[in-house]
Amino acid sequence: MEPGDSTKQARVATQLRKGVLEYCILALMRDRPRYGVELLHALEDSGALATSQGTVYPLLSRLRRDDLVTTTWQESVSGPPRRYYALTDSGRAALDEFTRVWPGFRDTVDAFLTTSHPATGDLV
Repeated sequence: MEPGDSTKQARVATQLRKGVLEYCILALMRDRPRYGVELLHALEDSGALATSQGTVYPLLSRLRRDDLVTTTWQESVSGPPRRYYALTDSGRAALDEFTRVWPGFRDTVDAFLTTSHPATGDLV
């Protein structure tokens, strides 16, 4: 690996993560409500989507303001009460739309990355 390659890779990974993190968080809530640290652990376990509290909690606040998730407080047997996040109907609809659009988007990007594309408009 050449000097600076890891920095470039980290930058690319950060940009990709920014684009999909919201929908991955919504997907984690598809089957049941989740609390913040639980979401962080699931993202961390994925490897590529590992992020910090400083990213996830502001995102969860925005999702709540945008009415994509709702919150409730629940007592915890292992500490203080936890704020659980659950999908609203709007959140489920946004996740369904992303799920519908994603395969075509992914396939298009894959096609650009794996296929040679001759330049158009080149002077001869």
